[in-house]
Amino acid sequence: MARLPEGALMQRAAAGLAAACADVLGRVYGSRVVLLVGSGDNGGDALYAGARLARRGAGVRAVLLAPGRAHAGGLAALRRAGGSVVSDAGGAVELVEQADLVVDGIVGIGGKGGLRENAVPLAEAARRGRGVVVAVDLPSGVDADTGEVRGAAVRADVTVTFGAYKPGLLIDPAREYAGVVRFVGIGLETVGVREPEAEALQHADVARLLPVPGAESDKYRRGVVGVAAGSARYPGAAVLAVGGALRGGAGAVRYVGPAGGAVLARYPETLVSERGPARAGRVQAWVVGPGAGDDAATVGEVLAADVPVLIDADGLRLAEVGAVRGRGLRGVPTLMTPHAGEAAALLGVEREEVESGRLAAVRELAARYEAAVLLKGSTTVVAEAGGGGAVRVNPTGTPWLATAGSGDVLSGLGGSLLAAGLSAVDAGSVAAYLHGLAGRFAAEGAPVAAEDVAGRIVEAWRSVVGARG
Repeated sequence: MARLPEGALMQRAAAGLAAACADVLGRVYGSRVVLLVGSGDNGGDALYAGARLARRGAGVRAVLLAPGRAHAGGLAALRRAGGSVVSDAGGAVELVEQADLVVDGIVGIGGKGGLRENAVPLAEAARRGRGVVVAVDLPSGVDADTGEVRGAAVRADVTVTFGAYKPGLLIDPAREYAGVVRFVGIGLETVGVREPEAEALQHADVARLLPVPGAESDKYRRGVVGVAAGSARYPGAAVLAVGGALRGGAGAVRYVGPAGGAVLARYPETLVSERGPARAGRVQAWVVGPGAGDDAATVGEVLAADVPVLIDADGLRLAEVGAVRGRGLRGVPTLMTPHAGEAAALLGVEREEVESGRLAAVRELAARYEAAVLLKGSTTVVAEAGGGGAVRVNPTGTPWLATAGSGDVLSGLGGSLLAAGLSAVDAGSVAAYLHGLAGRFAAEGAPVAAEDVAGRIVEAWRSVVGARG
């Protein structure tokens, strides 16, 4: 802003916003547009974009929520272009309901808490109305930095964000309010400005992390992953974890547990042992916990091994905090993969607190246990051991992945990537990405079973490899 003429960034943002609104409308001329304008720069962006739409023949009206503090330049531009201002609060609600397009410029990225009382009826009218709701930079009422929603908020169909993605656009519950996110570059230099709170890997990033066997590779050089999972009550967890592990890049899978018969019946290539983790043979990483029931002895034996470990499900309940933290101090990578309920139990808080503040929860777990943590859920987030650095937000997936056994497949996949040589945070991030893609491919809008997801991991891998280089 110091290098550019005053207002240059706002004009760039307004141009991008107006273009996005025109795309949404399809036909601008004759359309009815209502701007919800607050006192900050988002309100200014909305006013300047409204002026551009008015010059193209749209009927644009601005509802000023803080009339004395509206952006003066934007307001003047709107009036010059033929737009008007609505002062009647009751009439504004009706206009919003009947609009073809509603532009949310109420609150900017500095807003905290939910919407103010005078804005709530307008947000509700936008939700009820017939028009498309476009948010400026982020939906008003959501927390830009954390993804939390602490009160009433605008539910947008499209969010046009400028300069950089905000964590709240990627992380639930706020992500649900954002709709489709459209990014507009306005010339900001974000690299090196500050450590990002969050980052989302893309195909090319994941492709660079995927293990690739060389000409001299054999099954042992590619890595062997051990799976200690399943019980008499839950043999299927073992089968699903092994299924994920076999498709995760390691050269071989060793299975230890009471479900050896079921595992071999489905995956005869598995190396099955009945002698416990310590005597199963050499592995480069372990997966422990899926369907393990109350087998604390096996969990403890795996945690005593001097190789990376992925801890899931019952393993999280049975593992001692000191044992996990001690691994972190010895420099042995550990990856914990709780869902929100398990994370809440580990932190001693209510599940709702974890679900409403995923960034804080995953950082706290990673710091408390000194382990990398993959927090599963509608938004899966991965933090490095200690809780520092950018939290990785997984951009793939589908609500259909919320099905029994899906997490067991993810655990096996992540453990295999650990065995293939990835760091704990990379293994968790890549596993979540591939698992989410496989879920999309398997579902295609319909219910899926966990085994369906496992069967599409190879297809997901191929789709990512296409972006390598």
